[in-house]
Amino acid sequence: MSAEEPADGETEEDEDLQYFVRIGQTDLDGTKSVERSLSELKGIGKRMARIVADEAEVNRQATFGRLDDDEINSVVEVVENLGEHVPSWMANRQKDFFSGETTHVTGGDLEESRRHDINRMKMISSYKGVRHQRGQKVRGQRTKSTGRTEGTIGVNIEEIREEMEEEAGEEE
Repeated sequence: MSAEEPADGETEEDEDLQYFVRIGQTDLDGTKSVERSLSELKGIGKRMARIVADEAEVNRQATFGRLDDDEINSVVEVVENLGEHVPSWMANRQKDFFSGETTHVTGGDLEESRRHDINRMKMISSYKGVRHQRGQKVRGQRTKSTGRTEGTIGVNIEEIREEMEEEAGEEE
């Protein structure tokens, strides 16, 4: 028996495995544990994945694709209503500018809200907005020696040698 051929018991187990579990607009890997799969979703890290698994009453070390449909639905429900299940200090959208509510945003909605925040900063010409417009560092990092996009600033010795050879060739 080769290593590529599964044993008889393994084929039955693989039939029950869902390789992709869809939450929102994101496909999560069903072959990983619940905690690792959830941490791949934008807006959910390791700690938040543990909280989601505990709130959904699911074993966080269990393979995500082998869970029952009811357990997967409970995980999806907790992720969609995460703001109600976590304390307000853990939410990623505290006192939202437009609604004033504290929520936890995940997936594509997180990217969209981030893009709206940056555009709002640019429109009102706040310090951070101006830095975003210019493409400079926004969070107070050093800029004298890092983040340069113009190429090298130092002396290019090869270019100088080529110019000297050309001048020497023209003089002869």
